[in-house]
Amino acid sequence: MPQSSRPLLTGLLLAVATGLVIPLQGRINGALGATLDDGIAAAVVSFTTGLVLIAAIGLTLPKGRAALRRILPALKERSFPRFYVLAGGIGALFVFAQSFTVGLLGVALFTVAAVTGQTLSGLLVDRLGIGPGGKRSITGVRILGSVLTIAAVAWAVSPRLGAAADVGSLLLPILLPVVAGCLVSFQQAMNGTATVHYGSPVAATLVNFVAGTVILWIAWLIKLILVGPGHALPAEWWYYLGGPMGCVFIGLAALLVRSLGVLVTGLGMIAGQLLGSLALDLVLPAPGTVVALPTILGTLLTLFAIIVATLPWPKGALSSRRRAGASQASPGGRTAAKGR
Repeated sequence: MPQSSRPLLTGLLLAVATGLVIPLQGRINGALGATLDDGIAAAVVSFTTGLVLIAAIGLTLPKGRAALRRILPALKERSFPRFYVLAGGIGALFVFAQSFTVGLLGVALFTVAAVTGQTLSGLLVDRLGIGPGGKRSITGVRILGSVLTIAAVAWAVSPRLGAAADVGSLLLPILLPVVAGCLVSFQQAMNGTATVHYGSPVAATLVNFVAGTVILWIAWLIKLILVGPGHALPAEWWYYLGGPMGCVFIGLAALLVRSLGVLVTGLGMIAGQLLGSLALDLVLPAPGTVVALPTILGTLLTLFAIIVATLPWPKGALSSRRRAGASQASPGGRTAAKGR
């Protein structure tokens, strides 16, 4: 393998591994929302536990403390648009969508909705150059890879769609994860840019959790005044793992978008989501879950779609050869050839 391809392969594998935790986080946050009978409270719990963890990491590690000290100077110097600190609000919306809709849609249907939004917006974000990797053209290969990804995810969850008694009744709930997925690409780009200036994903992750936690606490207090509290917090420890998993997802995504770009980072995580969803359905299936052949084949097609979108296809090399041929055909080209 060429040495230049190794960072790409390593980054992709890390993106896939990161995506593996997302379905489990969705299952946990959805279960917590159902237990509390309060999706906002579940999101508050998830973000608050994540904030406590990332703050402890940042304050404990010397590099973390150094990165935290760079947050205010970066904002004062306007090293990047200040509204990037609100990227955590997008994370809050995503967790909010998980807590409210996973119980209704299931992990699979939530995944296809979020993936559709994230894939389409990933192309746009890369084209605009919002992330630290700069602008990346919308090529035919990237479009093909994106379309294949959406088709693969839809195929993977088609047994769930076919089993729905009334798919039309799910259209409105599906819109929330679609919008949340669209905004995730922007969040990753904003966090990646902030990470470059902070010098560490720990600082960017902390800022995310601060913004998201504040927004969710305000929303929950309003809900508490209007409706009243839900059920008491459960005693089982595993209900509180959603926040730490969010730390992993946000921190690694902010780190990866610089080298991979937003679209490829998203596609890698999407593959991880499907693999994680498949593993959950096999190891810890929800009631009534059946792993069908389309789910397996759709997951494999997603992995192929990532290859399509990321490999350096011969078109670029062919263009280079054509340019070289044109140069040699010109008077200057002939002179250069003779000189060699």
